[in-house]
Amino acid sequence: MDIAFRSGTGADERVDALIVPIPAGDHGQSDASRLHDLDARLSGRLIELADDAGFSGKAGSTLTVPTLGLMPARRLILVGVGDADRLTAASFARSYGAAALAARDAGARSIAIELPRTTTLPASTLVDAAATGVQRALYEFTTYRGATRQGARPNVERAAIFGDGIDPTVGEAAMRRASAVVGGLFLARNLVNEPASVLTPERMAETAANVAESAGLTIDILDESALAALGVNAMLAVGMGSSHKPRLIRLRYSPNNPAEADARVVGLVGKCITFDTGGYSIKTYEGMLEMKGDMAGGAAVLGVMSALQALDCPVPVEATICAAENMISGESFRPGDIITPLNGVTIEVLSTDAEGRLVLADGLVDTARRGATELIDLATLTGAAVVALGEGTTALFSSEDDLAAHLIAASKDAGERMWRMPLTEELKEKIKGDVGDVKNSGGRAGGAITAALFLQHFSEGLPWAHLDIAGSARFPKNGPEGPKGASGVGVQTLIDYLVPPGM
Repeated sequence: MDIAFRSGTGADERVDALIVPIPAGDHGQSDASRLHDLDARLSGRLIELADDAGFSGKAGSTLTVPTLGLMPARRLILVGVGDADRLTAASFARSYGAAALAARDAGARSIAIELPRTTTLPASTLVDAAATGVQRALYEFTTYRGATRQGARPNVERAAIFGDGIDPTVGEAAMRRASAVVGGLFLARNLVNEPASVLTPERMAETAANVAESAGLTIDILDESALAALGVNAMLAVGMGSSHKPRLIRLRYSPNNPAEADARVVGLVGKCITFDTGGYSIKTYEGMLEMKGDMAGGAAVLGVMSALQALDCPVPVEATICAAENMISGESFRPGDIITPLNGVTIEVLSTDAEGRLVLADGLVDTARRGATELIDLATLTGAAVVALGEGTTALFSSEDDLAAHLIAASKDAGERMWRMPLTEELKEKIKGDVGDVKNSGGRAGGAITAALFLQHFSEGLPWAHLDIAGSARFPKNGPEGPKGASGVGVQTLIDYLVPPGM
């Protein structure tokens, strides 16, 4: 979609739909009300229509009204943004996403989007949130749709965001940020939506190489021979049953101005199981249906890395994507095997379906050894996290309060729900090995916690956070943040963590 920022208002634009924000409680009685202005242009009927429809300005509510030639725009879409004094970037983006969907459903190919005239949010935040909200709502994955399905519902092709009184340089800078964030988000969504027969570990490595070239990153890809020489035995064990062998993908971002770079080196580690059968601890049929998305953590890491140069991120980042396919063959690893990953902590395999933590064990250690001063991993790791928090919420575990607090703050700005979970010391006994140092499964009770405690063994004593995105990596239905399918969760939160809005 072609999207741009312009100063002024959109009332005189010849477009298919004009989107106008209406705060809660605005009934058009005040001369300063935008609803009052629009009512006058529509022969004094708009307020009556809004009242009849029960439109109150509630956040995310919409009302579509044909203008019948009384305005240049063919349709007017009112979007509720809620209490103007409580407006947040996340709620604002979600509301504009709902408006964009209403425009598309009405057949609009071109839209004009007005911003609120008075809010507590900075102008740059308003522009960024509107641009992000509209684009992510209208995302589609159409690679495998036939011609008939492709033409069934036209999408919005052109959009302009109008900010009355907003400095054009501020608006354009906010648009550049939104473009980088949305690009990373869509990259992650596209990868997760790909069939596993297409997105193999080798193809993931090829994609990462292409991203690295275009995004100014350094990349190093380790194949199975290099992994064996290095001693990355946990990843090798998980991937040995597949004809598509594992790849450890190392990515490095270095700030454009090293003299002003942050003293930290943030390490990002993504689980990237391109398909998970469960191995010999085989999943049920239903359990395998969405397992092409078991690489969502790795996709999110690549999405984040793709945006850092465009955002002039001041923090050096070492990223690791642990790509493997967990299949069944005569070469597959088995329950009862003992695996020795990079740091020598031996792992007793109880379940071959608890493979994500195995690849992360090697990925965390490797990232730490490459100079990271803090570690953040993302993984569709446990069904227990979904049971605990439901769909749409990421479970956060962390060894450091400050790191956890900063990530939660970033998630709120991004509108990605996150909840901190405990690292319960008493549960460590559940993963204490009988013949090895640790077991890769502590059983069903407290399963998300014992999985996090397992990973902590491989954090090398660094400040560390684990994001279990099993419940948030996929939208179960269409909504204002995107259609059913991959959500790209983690991309927006981690970008906001590394490059806070307004920097």
